[in-house]
Amino acid sequence: MNRYEVFMKVIEKGSFTKAAEDLGYTQSAVSQMVKTLENELSTVLISRSRKGIKLTPDGEEFLPYLTNVYNSYRELMERSKEMQGLESGNIRIGAFSSVSCHWLPSLMKDFKQIYPSVHFELQQGEYTSIVQYIKDGSADFGFVNPKAAGGLQTVPLKEDEMLAVLPVHHPLADHPTVTLEDLSKEPFILLEEGELSEPLEIFKENDLQPNIQYCVHDDYTIMAMVENDLGISILPQLILNKVSYRLVKKKITPSIVRTIGIAYKNKKTLPIASRYFIDFIIQQFGKES
Repeated sequence: MNRYEVFMKVIEKGSFTKAAEDLGYTQSAVSQMVKTLENELSTVLISRSRKGIKLTPDGEEFLPYLTNVYNSYRELMERSKEMQGLESGNIRIGAFSSVSCHWLPSLMKDFKQIYPSVHFELQQGEYTSIVQYIKDGSADFGFVNPKAAGGLQTVPLKEDEMLAVLPVHHPLADHPTVTLEDLSKEPFILLEEGELSEPLEIFKENDLQPNIQYCVHDDYTIMAMVENDLGISILPQLILNKVSYRLVKKKITPSIVRTIGIAYKNKKTLPIASRYFIDFIIQQFGKES
């Protein structure tokens, strides 16, 4: 077991005991590996107290470097497994909720029918965090709006229209469509998407300022808030396809369309399983067009 992996697991779990249970090691073995790492760096990385563990100031300083070393080690292990083909491949993906709920399950299912022994790791987030996952090596590739993926290679997959989401008894609910100007006057619930927000971009392009009352990270939370008359929002059609919330969806004038694509650093250096899955995804969306 790699000491960097042990250290990262302790940080993830917030406990030596929980990390040992997760890794299948004794607590003393986990403690010894962390101690070995601390001796190598001539410092103390983790402090313990009755309240649990926390990084020391040196631990905070070293964490980004240790994370990079750990991710590089994982990539090295993936490379060594390529000699065995896809039998033990691990595919690490960054995705936002609409993709992870509505696209990925069927894509993973179909891919596993071809390569049943591959494994998937899914990290959810918004555009900015997904791009960072890819850049720091904790994800092999991710689903993003290509506009948000500066410095990465991107492949557009599909366009997704965004719709206004209103409470059932809202005055605009009977309108055939709604305008951006209409929406700008209402209490607005913004979906937090990192540095790029498609609704905010289109409001700005039309010299309008939405009345933002809430900023929320989860699409489903926004739908529940709209259902309870806390405001209106703009959400992608993809996330609205299968919902049980009592709300009204309306087309917007002018329309707001986001592009969903995949992004990665360098496809040639990705693990073979991830390369195959990327090609599989592109092929599947090619069939739809």
